[in-house]
Formats: sequence, structure tokens, C-alpha cells
Amino acid sequence: MDVDLSPLREFLDAEGLDGYLIDDDASDADQRYVSGFSAPDPYQTLVTDDGVHLLVSGLEYGRATKEADADTVTRTSAYDFQELREEYGPYEAKARGLAAFLDDHGVDSVAVPRTFPTGTADGLREQGVAVTVEPEGIVADVRAVKTDEEVAWIRETQAANEAAMAVAEGLIAGADVEDGVLVRDGEPLTSERVKTEIEIELLRHGCALDETIVACGADAADPHDRGSGPLEPNSPIVIDIFPRDKETKYFGDMTRTFVRGEPGEEVKRRYEVTREAFEAALEAVEAGVTGAAVHDAACDVIEDAGYDTLRSDPDAETGFIHSTGHGVGLEVHEPPSVSPVGEELEPGHAITIEPGLYDPDVGGVRIEDLVVVTEDGYENLTDYPVSIEPVER
Repeated sequence: MDVDLSPLREFLDAEGLDGYLIDDDASDADQRYVSGFSAPDPYQTLVTDDGVHLLVSGLEYGRATKEADADTVTRTSAYDFQELREEYGPYEAKARGLAAFLDDHGVDSVAVPRTFPTGTADGLREQGVAVTVEPEGIVADVRAVKTDEEVAWIRETQAANEAAMAVAEGLIAGADVEDGVLVRDGEPLTSERVKTEIEIELLRHGCALDETIVACGADAADPHDRGSGPLEPNSPIVIDIFPRDKETKYFGDMTRTFVRGEPGEEVKRRYEVTREAFEAALEAVEAGVTGAAVHDAACDVIEDAGYDTLRSDPDAETGFIHSTGHGVGLEVHEPPSVSPVGEELEPGHAITIEPGLYDPDVGGVRIEDLVVVTEDGYENLTDYPVSIEPVER
């Protein structure tokens, strides 16, 4: 993927720095974005005026030369890392080897992200390299604006998400009601079983996730309670799935709320208010509008209906007790924020819209789509019905 690193290089030039150094592994979204590469073990990515340069172990060298979006790839053996380790120990050896790598690229001073290992930074300084912690989150801001290719990858992940949601919805829709619980194939239908089937379906589509949310009753009143045990009839079941594509590493995110049976009047009212807030927030999305304004649109609907929000009561424990959304990409939560402090939205920002209402005495309701901001509105990357009644799709 062609990554525009000009904002990062402009920062380096303005600060009089020679390069930008990342030292992490596949868990670091900035490094994955800049290098176009991921590995289970730590590796280093250096950005200079003349390109992007990787330093990797011999185990990863062949794959990095084929897969990485880098101008050069160098083995750690080129700097005698093993010999240095025997002589100086692991920490000083790493600093000496990295310093030699930087020297080969004409780098005497580097900016590093806030997540950069402190010990490595101190070790580089001892080797004469000037190390400055970069305060701006520049790479994260660049990542926030998605290219057409990235949008396509997110859309693919969201399509897998929709397939998994259909499996979950079908399990609930086809369940019988016996003795106050949902029953499927003669066994209580549990949160755990639904989550297992979600994960299996995601694997069929090349995606995976560490955990998902299938929460019913009072569990669903806690927005991030994963849920457990038998699912109940007549009670809202919140299903929130946020998978990651195993190849592209891009996330999707979607939430639906279902009731198998007859929802009470208060549940139905909360669902309709949440849906109205969801639609109002979507209507507010366009380039130039702030995430805060989109959040306000959702809060206006919910407060007008008589429910608390954190805007009306910062200490509220029921009602709308979280932000309206967040960015999605190589991380499931990344800039921009759709919240009281949400920044200006730009074309290419991929964001969730996910208002909800929560009360342990009633349960939880949340509806979430994933959209990409355009000049005059948004493109919805989610193509899944919004309905409280589950059906087999």
C-alpha cells in the first residue's frame, strides 16, 4: 500500500531530526502501517528522507523482503547481534546494534513514539544517538484517514462480521422457550455457544477475534460485559462483534440487539429511542463536522426522551453512558473520536456510530454500524438489517 508519510517527514525536518524509529512487533499498528509488515517478534522500522528501512531477524528476512513496503531490509546478523549479546548482554547489545544500523543510514538523531521501550531509548543515548519522544501522534493521525484500498479491506472484514452476526441471530431466532431460558437442539442456548459459533463463522471468512460480546439481561447493561450463561427470552440480547482480518489486519465492528419473545414496553421504547439516536448521529456525519457534534446529535435524542447521558449527568450510571463512536482500522479503537471531545471529521475517516441505553433493571440496547466519512456525508460499510426481532437469514 502506498502510504503518505509526508506529515511525519515534515515533522522531522521542522525538528531537525534525521529519522523516526519504531521498535515493536505486530501488536503495534503504527509499525504495521509504516512498514507494511508484521512479525511475531520485535523488529525495527526506520523512516528517513530517503525511505523506509527495516531491521529484522534472519527468521523474518525472507518474508520481509517479499511482503514489506520498505526500501531496504537488513538482517540483525549484519551487525553481529549474537556476538554483541555474548560480550555485552542483551540490552547493551541491542543498543549497539541499533546504533550501528542508524549510523549506516546517516542517522544521528531520531524521534520515537511514546510506546518506544525506555531501556532501548536510554541505550541508544549511551551510544551517542539523540532520542526525542514524538508528542504528536503523527502516524496515528495519518492512519486515521483511510485510502480506498484500506476502506475496501475494512468493508471485507465487515462483510465477514455480517455473516457471523447472521449465524448468531439465526441461533436466537430458532430457539425455543422453556422454563425461562432459550433452548436450542435440546440444550440451553448460552452466550458461550453463540460466541463459539460466531468465531467459527469468522474463521471461515479469514477473520478472527479474541472475544466478542453476547450479553443478556443485567449483563447487557454493562457495555463491555462479554456475557455468560443461558440466554433469556423477552430480554434484550446485545451482540457486539469486532473481528480482525487475519491477512490485512484490518478490523470491523458491528452491534445488534435482539429479543426472542415479547419485549416489554420499556424495552421497546428504549430500542426505538436508541434507533432514533443512531439515525440522528448518522445524519450528522460529514466532513468538517466534529465528532463532538455527532455525539451531541445522539445525546439530544436520548435526553429529549427523558434518559440520562454523560453530557447531562457526568456521574450517570444508567442511560447513555459512553461515547457515540470511535475510529476503526488497524486497531479496533483508534482516532478519530466521536465523543464530547471528538475532533473534526475528514473524508476517509472510518468511524462507528453506536449509541445505547443501559439499566440493570431493564437490560441494555445498542445499535452500531461502521461508516466512512465523505465530503457530503458518509458511506455505510455495514449492510445488515436493524431490527429487534431476530430472524434466520
